[in-house]
Amino acid sequence: MNARVPESTLNAAQVLSEVTRAWDDDIVHRLEDYIRIPAKSPAFDADWAQNGFIDTAMWDAATWVQSQKVEGLTLEIIRLEGRTPVLFFEVPASTGAANDAGGPAKAVSGQTVLMYGHLDKQPEFTGWRSDLGPWTPKYEDSKLYGRGGADDGYAVYASLAAIQALKSQNAAHPRIVGLIETCEESGSYDLLPYIDALRTRLGDVALVICLDSGAGNYEQLWLTSSLRGMASGVLKVEILTEGVHSGDASGLVPSSFRIMRQVLDRLEDSATGRMLPASFHCEVPADRLAQARATAAILGDELYKRFPWAHYDCGGSTQFALPTTTDPVQALLNRTWAPTLSVTGAEGFPDFKNAGNVLRPYTAFKLSLRLPPLVDAATAVQQLKTLLEDNAPYQARVTFEGEGSATGWNAPGTAPWFEQALSAASQTYFDAPCGYIGQGGTIPLMNMLSKGFPKAQMMVCGVLGPKSNAHGPNEFLHVPYAKKLTAAVAQVIAQIP
Repeated sequence: MNARVPESTLNAAQVLSEVTRAWDDDIVHRLEDYIRIPAKSPAFDADWAQNGFIDTAMWDAATWVQSQKVEGLTLEIIRLEGRTPVLFFEVPASTGAANDAGGPAKAVSGQTVLMYGHLDKQPEFTGWRSDLGPWTPKYEDSKLYGRGGADDGYAVYASLAAIQALKSQNAAHPRIVGLIETCEESGSYDLLPYIDALRTRLGDVALVICLDSGAGNYEQLWLTSSLRGMASGVLKVEILTEGVHSGDASGLVPSSFRIMRQVLDRLEDSATGRMLPASFHCEVPADRLAQARATAAILGDELYKRFPWAHYDCGGSTQFALPTTTDPVQALLNRTWAPTLSVTGAEGFPDFKNAGNVLRPYTAFKLSLRLPPLVDAATAVQQLKTLLEDNAPYQARVTFEGEGSATGWNAPGTAPWFEQALSAASQTYFDAPCGYIGQGGTIPLMNMLSKGFPKAQMMVCGVLGPKSNAHGPNEFLHVPYAKKLTAAVAQVIAQIP
């Protein structure tokens, strides 16, 4: 690719008008139907194939895509034995119409734009507002509440709306393919076999558009510059074969929970949350540090204020729980380039009403370790196992069983045409410059695609802005932002040299 950026031939007002109409008249309603489907990812629904919810979400999306009657579009649902399905569509390149001066239509390269999304969901979780629920969509104050609408059911619909905006103006564009998976929330372990099977059909990918990421605010276009990796598994501490009377045994039989605390102290400084193994850390590249400083200057204390902090009344004033840091730059780096540990589940505990005076035989925690973008996740899993299992206190049986890993991603260098196209799209539709932000989550596909298509530019963006609360209660899709993002995607595609 050369560095020249062609001036956009799109009528921006028309693009936004058409996209807005598509969202208002159709897409919001399609997403309401999608939210009603409990299409939980295989990690959370072992019987996903028998239950059929993933197939329903996939079939609904495929039927809608076909109904759009995009010129030249072909589509198929592809199934590999024993794996979740993927939706694959293809739109041939178009040279567009002759220009207004009567000159020739734009020449189109043989390169490909790859549009990505997923249709599987996280589980329900608790704490939803009394009038909301994970599978009961509600459109309120321009926000569409419900599980999966923003993460990431909207992606396939927004992708087609962007393509339709190009087609309606007969704009030139490269070949476009779409890859919509249904295993992302489980770590995308089914995706690589599909990429291998489809490699020749993907073509020479010059631009990846991934609509499964976040936004620093709802006032500008945001490009994701990095993603953390993840390693997860179950840590179990067993000290007895069955529960025993706590009065009889405590003081002689060590608590499995106390042993668990000791073992986790090898991994994390509980006073600060800092991960102790040096191999889980990496140096932040200079360009990412500069971007973090610029982004921190834009977002300021909203980087931590956007979370639903616990609070309570204290002598007439409200006290709020505190973040690990109130420095905006450090806050941003902590959630994008620092390793962190979360306990996302527990077993071995009775509920309160059944919690008698019993010393429990075991404690098990599900661990989620977020890793800096440049740390290899598979290696980290092996290091975790050795660190946690060796030389167990009291010779207890301590086991760590890894459940999955995905190495993070650091975006390739930004080509001049791409940087200028992003800036132009953000100014056009948001009247603000494009922002660059690292994300603390993981999208396994991006590391795969960067290795498979090292020269491709990566437009990783999304609608998960402040308080959208993906994976948690009251998840919502900010529809006005989604409309502008859809329009921006169309404009960037139109400006590919």
